[in-house]
Amino acid sequence: MTQEPAGESSPKNSDQAFEPLDLPMFPLGSVLLPGMGLPLHVFEPRYRVMMYDLQQSNSQEFGVVLIERGSEVGGGDTRGQVGCRAAIAQAEEQPDGSWVLIAVGTERIKLLAWLPEDPYPRASVVPWPDLRTEQQLDDALIEGAERVARRVAALAVEMGAQGLLADCQLSADPSSRLYELATMAPLGALDRSRLLCTPDLPTRYELLVAMLEEQELLLQARLTFGD
Repeated sequence: MTQEPAGESSPKNSDQAFEPLDLPMFPLGSVLLPGMGLPLHVFEPRYRVMMYDLQQSNSQEFGVVLIERGSEVGGGDTRGQVGCRAAIAQAEEQPDGSWVLIAVGTERIKLLAWLPEDPYPRASVVPWPDLRTEQQLDDALIEGAERVARRVAALAVEMGAQGLLADCQLSADPSSRLYELATMAPLGALDRSRLLCTPDLPTRYELLVAMLEEQELLLQARLTFGD
């Protein structure tokens, strides 16, 4: 496993101090956002050990980070520096020793250091809340982003996409709502990772709207002219 050097996607310093936490980690080829559900089939031996340790410690939490290069299986990957803390909502061990579980993203985290992987990935992490800014997002701006996200989700469903909730109810909290809109839209892992790495709400809003508008144009063109 290699560590990406600090760059534009690296988390910036928060105005709050947090105690580092050692957290079991799931490096994945997808991005988990706060409030987003994550179904997992845990079959690799090292992650079976992780599930056993979590059950023995009565802990239901782990971290999820994007594999930027490499594979989910076997290690030797390159991982991002920003992830999401997850809480297990349901978990069931299968007869073959694997696990089927559903987790939910709870908060954004930044990784301070990777710890020895014995036998599964672990990292020292801290919460990374949004930075406070003078610029405020009013309801009209977020409602405008929601309208675009619902149009994009509806277009994607019309083209056969599965699992997009174009008519779902959203949170009243602005931060949660932007993450929910990103979950609703058919965005790829790298786009969701860019959103997760934004330092504050106004920056995330601007990036999300730009992504949604681009997706809307692309989907409309595909519906009009075909793939």
